Amino acid sequence: MGLFDRFRRSGRMRRPAADATRTGSTKVRAADGLDVTHLADFVSTHRGVEGFVEPRTAVSDVTLLLVAHDGEWTRRRVPSVKWAHDFANKHHVPSYDAAVVGIPQRMRDYNRRKKAGGF
Repeated sequence: MGLFDRFRRSGRMRRPAADATRTGSTKVRAADGLDVTHLADFVSTHRGVEGFVEPRTAVSDVTLLLVAHDGEWTRRRVPSVKWAHDFANKHHVPSYDAAVVGIPQRMRDYNRRKKAGGF
């Protein structure tokens, strides 16, 4: 065994296949029309809604988190950050970058109440 043999690429290591479904690798689902419809319905049926645009991560695409005045919330994938802000402007909903301002406390309070059985 040579000095650098241990660092050479062996035949056992391969690149991930282009077809993620065949290898079992995860693949991020793109936003679709049902996501857009759900977001629009949430905005029209709740009051005091604010939008929080969450950036793309390793496990999810760009998402738009909508939080109502009482902390009830929904999150859906969206095509892009620009699209999310445009959607919020079109529906007269203030929008923020979640990476900058964070998630509102009322959402955490809502989750805590829901978990405790307050709903």
